[in-house]
Amino acid sequence: MTLDEFRKTLADPAPPDLYLPLAALWWDAKGDWTRAHQCAQQLEDSEAAWVHAYLHRKEGDASNAAYWYRRAGKPPSSEPLDAEWLLIVKHLLK
Repeated sequence: MTLDEFRKTLADPAPPDLYLPLAALWWDAKGDWTRAHQCAQQLEDSEAAWVHAYLHRKEGDASNAAYWYRRAGKPPSSEPLDAEWLLIVKHLLK
């Protein structure tokens, strides 16, 4: 799936069959933080941890986000949230 194809699915009422961290970012883009967080919590790999960190950063919980960035092996982000979202989506679509 390309980035453009992924973005087009955001018009749909539910995500297509996606890897859970990518589904989390899909729900986040739809404005449903709770569903996004539920998706991110279902896996314990580094990619899910990165999405989890992003979500807690977006929530405003810097200490929890820092924990998840460490679990992901990533430095805490200081980019605008939309830029980090795009970076993660592009990474996950590879």
